[in-house]
Amino acid sequence: MSQEQLIDSTYVVIGGGIAGISCVESLKLYTTESVLLISESPIVKVVTDVKFYTKIAAGFKVEDRNLQCIENTEYIIDKIIAINSIEHIIYTANHREIKYKKLCLCTGATPKLLDDKDYVIGLRDTHSVEYFQSIVGTAKRVLIVGNGGIATDLVYKLNGIEIIWVIRDEHISSHFLDAGAAEFFSNYLNTQQSSDRVIKRFRYSGERASGAALGPDWHCGAIFGNHDGKNVIIEYKTEIKNISKNDLVRIELTNGKVYECDFVVSATGVTPNSNLEMRGGTSIDIASDGGIKVDWKMETSLSDIFAAGDVCTVDWTSEHWFQMRLWTQARQMGMYAAKCMYFKYINETLLQDFCFELFTHVTSFFGFKVILLGLYNAQGLDKKDCELLVRVTNGKEYIKLVLKNGRVVGAMLIGDTDLEEMCENLILNQIDVTNLMDDLLDPNIDIEDYFD
Repeated sequence: MSQEQLIDSTYVVIGGGIAGISCVESLKLYTTESVLLISESPIVKVVTDVKFYTKIAAGFKVEDRNLQCIENTEYIIDKIIAINSIEHIIYTANHREIKYKKLCLCTGATPKLLDDKDYVIGLRDTHSVEYFQSIVGTAKRVLIVGNGGIATDLVYKLNGIEIIWVIRDEHISSHFLDAGAAEFFSNYLNTQQSSDRVIKRFRYSGERASGAALGPDWHCGAIFGNHDGKNVIIEYKTEIKNISKNDLVRIELTNGKVYECDFVVSATGVTPNSNLEMRGGTSIDIASDGGIKVDWKMETSLSDIFAAGDVCTVDWTSEHWFQMRLWTQARQMGMYAAKCMYFKYINETLLQDFCFELFTHVTSFFGFKVILLGLYNAQGLDKKDCELLVRVTNGKEYIKLVLKNGRVVGAMLIGDTDLEEMCENLILNQIDVTNLMDDLLDPNIDIEDYFD
């Protein structure tokens, strides 16, 4: 092995997705020691235009950038084949050996495809989006499987096409919405998108990188089919039984119905890219969902190896926070993992980051701003112990507060409600609002005056 292929770095981060780049950028703020990024692709995900709606809840954009355009970042474009945690050595496909003192795995996740066929498209990264855009213009009918954020956004953005939306739940977007919010959005399923919006085009070069998810603004404009109008048919509480193809793709559902379409879009979740070869007689602890287990310091079961983003599974509990494989959490985990790596390296006491005190997610559905705080769908709570306060203004807003023992523990805010800061404070401070129940969501009362 040539001397040029022997590399030594204090901090090494594997993965060019949101978590990996957030980790690298944060490390550069903490330390002057060497920081090395290893990415399978020269195109990486960079968070931009961060806007805080509360102290914790933030929205942002994600841009695809070439590593050459990112200043002061040492990087290698290569594929990891093995890690020796005893010797602290990373082995790559191009026969490099990289020594590290602290390592963070940000290898992301890959989509769960229904079938490995060219007519089944898994929307997960910008490569798959570009391919989807190249073929959708010739399609008359598509079948979308999945009920998460990407599936919901795709149903909204598609124009001039018939859509069969197959979900196994009782209402749309159940990963985020309750039945009431789903009903609020039902009037917007067949909304046609304006053609005068700027459509984001992705540009990239080099080999495809695994694990780098789409950003929150994965498509900035409408996607057009080849005829006028739009029609969305939703098949609830069913799944795919069989897929075959002759002239068209034929799909049999478990509810007995059969559809023909031009192609199938699979948006049914992801599998963490945790299948790493570990040498030196060691193994890394894997959670039941396939993620790499991390403790509250983002450290794995192997010393000096950390993990962040979609590849990891948290092995701790928090009262008002829980893990979802979201862009917001990838950013938070990447930044926090950098802090954890640095503090361990300098051997100083670490306190857990404040962002893990409260679950937050900022997104948009059907053109409406959506802010989710805490246990917004009473996650992990006994429903008998919860009270819900709801205010709905058709076409304008949907507001839900989740209360337990007279205290707000979660909030779902759809539309321009201007209640996010108040709700965050109520959840974090656990103020007893029993005597204010009738006033909390009264639009004629400035409830913030109660807490001044």
